[in-house]
Amino acid sequence: MNIPEPSMLLDEEIYSRQLYVLGPLAMERIQKAKVLLSGLKGLGAEVAKNLVLMGIGSLTLHDPHPTCWSDLAAQVFLSENDLEKNRADASQKHLAQLNEAVQVFVHTGDITEDLLLNFQVVVLTASKLEEQLKVGTLCHKHGICFVVADVRGLVGQLFCDFGEDFIVQDPTESEPLTAAIQHISQGSPGILTLRREDNRNSFCDGDLVTFSGIEGMVELNGCSPRPIHVQEDGSLEIGDTTTFSRYLHGGIIIEVKRSKTVIHEPLNIALHQPRMVAQNHQQAHRAHCLHQAFCALHKFQQLHGRLPQPWDHADAEIVVGLAQALEPLKGREEEPLDEALLRTIALSSAGDLSPMAAILGAVAAQEVLKAISRKFMPLDQWLYFDALDCLPEDSLPNPEDCAPRGCRYDGQIAVFGAGFQKKLSLQHYFLVGTGAIGCELLKDFALVGLGAGGCGGVTIADMDHVELSNLSRQFLFRTHDVGRPKAEVAAEAAQKLNPDLRVTPFIRSLDPTTEHIFGDNFFSNIDGVVAALDSFPARHYVAARCTHYLKPLLEAGTQGTWGSASVFIPHVTEVYSGPVSASASEDVPHPVCTGRYFPSTAEHSLQWARNEFEALFQLSAKTINQQACTSLADMDRQQILTLLRLGVLGQRPQTWQDCVVWALGQWQFCFHYGIIQLLKHFPPDKVLEDGTPFWSSPKQCPQPLEFDTNQDMHLLYVLAAANLYAQMHGIPGSSDQTALRELLKLPQPDPQHLSLIFTNNLELTWTSAEFGPEMLKKLQEALEVWDKFPPLKPLMFEKDDSNFHMDFVTAAASLRSQNYGIIPFNYSQSKRIVGQIIPAIATTTAAVAGLVGLELYKVVYGARPLSAFRHSYLHLAENNFMRWVPSAPATQMFNCLKWTSWDRLKVPAGQPERTLESLLAHLQEQHGLRVRMLLYDQALLYSARWSSQKQAQHLSLR
Repeated sequence: MNIPEPSMLLDEEIYSRQLYVLGPLAMERIQKAKVLLSGLKGLGAEVAKNLVLMGIGSLTLHDPHPTCWSDLAAQVFLSENDLEKNRADASQKHLAQLNEAVQVFVHTGDITEDLLLNFQVVVLTASKLEEQLKVGTLCHKHGICFVVADVRGLVGQLFCDFGEDFIVQDPTESEPLTAAIQHISQGSPGILTLRREDNRNSFCDGDLVTFSGIEGMVELNGCSPRPIHVQEDGSLEIGDTTTFSRYLHGGIIIEVKRSKTVIHEPLNIALHQPRMVAQNHQQAHRAHCLHQAFCALHKFQQLHGRLPQPWDHADAEIVVGLAQALEPLKGREEEPLDEALLRTIALSSAGDLSPMAAILGAVAAQEVLKAISRKFMPLDQWLYFDALDCLPEDSLPNPEDCAPRGCRYDGQIAVFGAGFQKKLSLQHYFLVGTGAIGCELLKDFALVGLGAGGCGGVTIADMDHVELSNLSRQFLFRTHDVGRPKAEVAAEAAQKLNPDLRVTPFIRSLDPTTEHIFGDNFFSNIDGVVAALDSFPARHYVAARCTHYLKPLLEAGTQGTWGSASVFIPHVTEVYSGPVSASASEDVPHPVCTGRYFPSTAEHSLQWARNEFEALFQLSAKTINQQACTSLADMDRQQILTLLRLGVLGQRPQTWQDCVVWALGQWQFCFHYGIIQLLKHFPPDKVLEDGTPFWSSPKQCPQPLEFDTNQDMHLLYVLAAANLYAQMHGIPGSSDQTALRELLKLPQPDPQHLSLIFTNNLELTWTSAEFGPEMLKKLQEALEVWDKFPPLKPLMFEKDDSNFHMDFVTAAASLRSQNYGIIPFNYSQSKRIVGQIIPAIATTTAAVAGLVGLELYKVVYGARPLSAFRHSYLHLAENNFMRWVPSAPATQMFNCLKWTSWDRLKVPAGQPERTLESLLAHLQEQHGLRVRMLLYDQALLYSARWSSQKQAQHLSLR
């Protein structure tokens, strides 16, 4: 089979969030990759979906089997219309529609050695052990990365063989460490001292580092990687610097990330001496039992030509016996197998569940990406995952209830029974957010049949619209959906997956402004809430509503290859208590004086640059447009200075060259003259009254820059600023850097507005003096003249790559950092921070949605103990997977009263409705509780909620 070469064009807008996770080099490798995937049941479909969304070069599908009823419970691309059709053929068209840049083929013959040579990675799912051993041996022989993935009911298995000399070029998700240098001594060894604010950087003994931007000891700049030794005080030994020039100042130290070599055994060896991902001995023993269970199931299938029947105890006992008869694994000879665990696996092994396929399919696809991109450490070598905690402890299903019905849910009925399926169909759930996780959850809802019968249904709410950057993760959306409301598109797509699913979309957010829609009546008619939100304030609000209305809450979130899923059940688990924001300082602005005059971090510089954009190109334009109703007397000094910088005292620009002259003046004002003026007031040798140098850490003494057209950031600043200034004035701009460089080499007139500022008023920037009446009069007259022209266009910041907004912010922040000797952010980092872009990838999204689906089973079943539920955490880049039982709700006490955040103080039936005054009097008289703080909202006073915060008791009236 001849596989054509894939296209190499990368749409950075579509893959923008994925690029923040993988980087351009990894994406380049992914786009070249050719992958063979055999097996298109639910698990195989999930692997394929993720790989296509993430933009691999080509995917070849292989599956000789026809579609059957049990496939439909987990296979997102198949429907009743595809019964008896080949699974690969039926799936190919749908997969190709996910990403037009990916070539999707179908191979109809056998898997031969010649076929395998066309691919970099081969993945087998739902395959027999004999085929795994044959294909695995050939792949190992030819250096082809080999992945096996399998799911049997509520247990899953994953195996990787990347060869005996596989080099991982970038083992971790973290960026290389960087830090600013305070001093370097001459000696053997030379001692490098970091600036105090950079001592938090966790350099370790043996790390390799290089250097950049050092003045004086220039021999270190760009040197070959040097090993370091970390001393007790945090300083670093960097090797012999005796013969080097004396260190003057500046420079940064940069970690050089090391590659790692992975050695994998072929399957025929690893099968009998498996290396498994496990956190402790208990997990390792459970994985050992799961490994033998899969081997026994393969043996059963070989002997009987089928898998065990659903919940057939006779078949299960045969599987247990086969497992016990297997040769013990090397190193595990003394550990007996857990018979009860083996039996439960066998009883439920005939099922095919969407959440399990989503989880294992996500991890398998991530391993394929690791093989292709050589980014992140692969598994070593086996991973086992089970969710047998989804089964009820009190009454297990019976064979009759789990027998096939000839319906799309047969794969799920085989595990949980037809009675539970009926219960699922009658649920009414509320999904908040239809982004990447929301799309995956809707897919799972459609496949499991949540709300697909009777009075059941799913209500979704999302006020956002589909964007191009959504398409690499939010698989319910297509290119032609860009611009449409996400809720509408997602509802239509979900109903195509399962026509019986009832989906009601709201193009609304869930917040205090929509409580007239999502209020008492709404919440009284739903059974639970699932939150797929990308901000912590929104999560807190949704969680508060669920606590108020005593509704179960399932929620998930991701960042890059990190993911989590949580469950909160009234009176059973703790209530939601996530952070207020993504980081403690995410929404807290830096002090104005720090950002404007004394930056010490790249974040300070970036915030300053963002403020510059807003002041110069948005607020000043609005002020000038509204000058008739704006009094200069009401403006502060900084606002007036910004108007002067905008050129109000001069003539309005008429040409592109006028805009370039203005932009060059801004460069000089910010990065040269402004710094000189600052140093006049705060000289480098300035000392405070107590003898402390003024310029001591964290304040860095700045240095003025000299404009140089050969410096990229110098030119980029002028280019971006000139274009933004031109956009404000309706003047055609230019992106021709060569022409701009030539224009800047010509003698430039001194801009009138900056001359005035520098000669008369720059002093005001650093003092508390006010602008005099003469200046204000001139400025007012100038504003009136400008008002006769067409209004300026205020520029609202957008993080697009083609409008010069991010170019300006990146260049301004970088130059500001250069002034102060700070390590600047690059363009990509600046865009992520300023644009508040959360790095994201399809694999993590699918995995956390699957984890939520597992908890949904338990919630719908009802009356489960705390021990049944699981919070989950995963980090796909580092093969870290954890699930744990949530905490019980905290109990508060006061005298004889006990309560949790879920409890209510209710007025007994038949008693007259209490006033607030009488209710408080009753509490004091009966319980000795004197209420000191009230958290009151506009709801009825028919119930009350007890809560606690920082040792104080509060009564929340609802």
